[in-house]
Amino acid sequence: MWEFISEHRDALMFGAYQHVSLVVQSVAIATVLALVVAVLVHRIPRLAGLANGISSIGLTVPALALLAFLLAVLGLGVLPSVVAIVFYAALPIVRNAVVGLNGVDTTLVESARGMGMSRTRTLMRVELPLAWPVVLAGVRVSTQMCMGIAAVAAYVQGPGLGSFIFNGLARLGGAGATESAVVGTVGVVILALVLDGLLVLLQRVTSPRGIRA
Repeated sequence: MWEFISEHRDALMFGAYQHVSLVVQSVAIATVLALVVAVLVHRIPRLAGLANGISSIGLTVPALALLAFLLAVLGLGVLPSVVAIVFYAALPIVRNAVVGLNGVDTTLVESARGMGMSRTRTLMRVELPLAWPVVLAGVRVSTQMCMGIAAVAAYVQGPGLGSFIFNGLARLGGAGATESAVVGTVGVVILALVLDGLLVLLQRVTSPRGIRA
């Protein structure tokens, strides 16, 4: 195992960088999109049922099935990988963002409006900061889930450590096949734990002081 890591150190490091980059950028895009959807749902409550329904159905779609569909539409490479990860990442974040916004004390919102704040400023200065810890909890769930989906994205030649896993499984029984699959899998788990730790730190730094855990 250590010999395999030593021989493929540069490729593993580059694969790890690609994996993290793919997940972080995709989750960032998903967070922005999810917040927009959540704000719309918060402002127009009748959309809540539709948003929850799409989230529930979306999470039941197997990653390989979605990637196979995107493969036919978008071809191989980074684009179908990003689209798939953004899709899955956005679903938990939307749910948490809606819950977080709905959980903001209405008296605080009314007080802000009474002080002359516009609806947009109230959203940015009061509602989103108070809902942020709940939103970030959704981001953590999405990040952990998408670390695995990014590995599956190797099916469409997506970047990351998934190529080691798929190559190892495809050559199972051959020289270095088991090591490739195991190292790729363990690498994904380690990266997921590191990212989760960074998100916990981000939550402590960015959450309003009065509501920090």
